[in-house]
Amino acid sequence: MAKKVILTGDRPTGKLHVGHYVGSLKNRVELQNSGGYDTYIMIADMQALTDNARDPEKIRNSLIQVTLDYLAVGIDPKKSTILVQSQIPALSELTQHYSNLVSMSRLERNPTVKNEIRQKNFGQSVPAGFVMYPISQAADITAFKATTVPVGDDQEPMLEQTREIVRTFNSVYDQQVLVEPEGYFPPKGQGRIPGLDGNAKMSKSLGNAIYLSDDADTLSKKVMSMYTDPNHIHVEDPGQVEGNTVFTYLDIFDDDKDHVAELKEQYRHGGLGDVKIKRYLNDVLQAKLDPIRTRRNEYAQDIAGVYDILKQGSDKANVVANQTLKEVRDAIGINYFD
Repeated sequence: MAKKVILTGDRPTGKLHVGHYVGSLKNRVELQNSGGYDTYIMIADMQALTDNARDPEKIRNSLIQVTLDYLAVGIDPKKSTILVQSQIPALSELTQHYSNLVSMSRLERNPTVKNEIRQKNFGQSVPAGFVMYPISQAADITAFKATTVPVGDDQEPMLEQTREIVRTFNSVYDQQVLVEPEGYFPPKGQGRIPGLDGNAKMSKSLGNAIYLSDDADTLSKKVMSMYTDPNHIHVEDPGQVEGNTVFTYLDIFDDDKDHVAELKEQYRHGGLGDVKIKRYLNDVLQAKLDPIRTRRNEYAQDIAGVYDILKQGSDKANVVANQTLKEVRDAIGINYFD
């Protein structure tokens, strides 16, 4: 039985944070190590340029930062193919072919695109490339004939549009060339971690993130600044656990669930101060992130070697994507000189 194929990745717009780790990176490492998949992990620099075209240096700098984060958390280039989107020319041509099968109105109806356009306040100045995002994503997925795409719930509309494109292409050209992918979703209630300020989402733009690259002192300062229960003023005051970011993080990162339950009970009844509970969380996070930091610093000593990993992965990916493009061209009938 053939292995299933995973395609996943990130836009290189900055270093990755613990939200990325909880939401996707940890799962990627587990799937990679399971041995049941061919795994392609793509750094989507072309998609990042759709709304950063006037600041390409940001994308170039972030390319290496994201790769260092990948290697630090345990993504192994011997087990997973790490590739750079812009270095796979076939993806651009596949995007062009698929764009002829999708109407503008269908793109504009995509809920994920609509939400992101609103969040970024594009108004009438939305770049055409940004609206094309779902088609580009379909090209990425189908180029490697991915069967499994790990995504968050908010990305389901994008994945459904890929499935539509696959069905339309195979139907129009009467060939079963493209593979329809399935989503791999985190369990309900998992996969998203709140920001340090209690905001529902940790994000680079909000400045409320703990980065995988943060040193011990930076991490400690961030933990001590975290949002708790604003009404828990004195140690003896009863405190609220629900919506308290410190306890949310303990639920996620502390393996000693019985101890977390005891701390919650103590906090609710009064007698446990915010400083003490934050210091405990700091110890938990330092223990979790220190091995990641150490590996990251080791890889950062050899940036030329990191570029070589990306080059080798992209070369391997090109072979696969070019074969899919040949099959697509054959189906359309435009391989005139073969």
